[in-house]
Amino acid sequence: MYEDALKLTRKIHSDAHPDVATSMNNLAGIYRTQSRYDEAEPLFEEALALYRQVHGDAHPAVATSIINLAFLYQDQGRYNEAEPLFEEALALLRRVHGDAHPDVATSMNNLASLYYAQGRYDEAEPLFEESLALRREILGDTHPNVANSMNNLAELYQDQGRYDEAEPLLEEALALRREVLGDAHPNVAQSMNNLAALYHIQGHYDEARPLYEEALALYRRVLGDAHPDVATSMDNLAALYHVQGRYDEAEPLYEKALALRRELLGDAHPDVATSENNLAALYHVQGRYDEAEPLYEEALALRRELLGNAHPDVALSMNNLALLYHDQGRYDEAEPLYEDALAIAESLLGENHPYTVFIRRNLESLRNQQTE
Repeated sequence: MYEDALKLTRKIHSDAHPDVATSMNNLAGIYRTQSRYDEAEPLFEEALALYRQVHGDAHPAVATSIINLAFLYQDQGRYNEAEPLFEEALALLRRVHGDAHPDVATSMNNLASLYYAQGRYDEAEPLFEESLALRREILGDTHPNVANSMNNLAELYQDQGRYDEAEPLLEEALALRREVLGDAHPNVAQSMNNLAALYHIQGHYDEARPLYEEALALYRRVLGDAHPDVATSMDNLAALYHVQGRYDEAEPLYEKALALRRELLGDAHPDVATSENNLAALYHVQGRYDEAEPLYEEALALRRELLGNAHPDVALSMNNLALLYHDQGRYDEAEPLYEDALAIAESLLGENHPYTVFIRRNLESLRNQQTE
């Protein structure tokens, strides 16, 4: 449909028309959601060049187009290319709208999210906080974007182990979404999932479980059984069962989530790789190594294909496969994977990011066992 719309728009207008750029952006956005990054990128780039040609550099449409391209780079772990674009968009929106504008708050949030993805928490935190304060000032306390900002800041606190600061924000975001959107809304289910995840990571399993279950039931009621958010919610509940050692309950949920993602998203999608990785981890912890290995390998190959070699998820997949080899005493196969994973994590996330620390400890453990 979007491809036909672009052809029709080009037929009606000359190539140098903003509607053509808009159609390019729309089609590129669809490709991005399908992880068809190589097809999305030239369209986003062409749309940006066209907007600049038509509007000049100082126009909100140019900022939006810059942000779209930045998100595409971020999805692929190309953080060094995404960062200057997010910064340019924020500066442009400030120049066009002034400091007190909702789009400026959103742009701050985008840049903060990039820092957060890289583990640059000290840089992300003030931007998340400023974005939240600005949204409250401009939009009022009872606006969905305020709840979004609360969620983002809470996730930052959670990843730093600042659970006492994260919990009230997640609770407030859930209450706000219920008040503004009603009980039957996907964002309410998302807030339930987020609060459940906080309980989960702290080992408060009895508090996490009913929230995960309620979120899954709500997603199914609102979105139907065949939706990516339903698959994600299944994965979350399965992960809770997994960590509790309730493997017989976790396995069918992981399998359903994987099957649903393949059906909805196709075989070549990052979420499919995530599901393969999760199911492999379940087999791994049960000592079912022959079942875990092909899934770990497939997840790693898929992530490399979709995201390139320099991406945190690729590093985690390498680490997981290395850990499987490690547990089987296949040290010569495990060590180079750990080393490659650590190099990627240090390059992208820094030496002190939790992922980097985790991989480094695994490598050190392997080397210690080799010298014993």
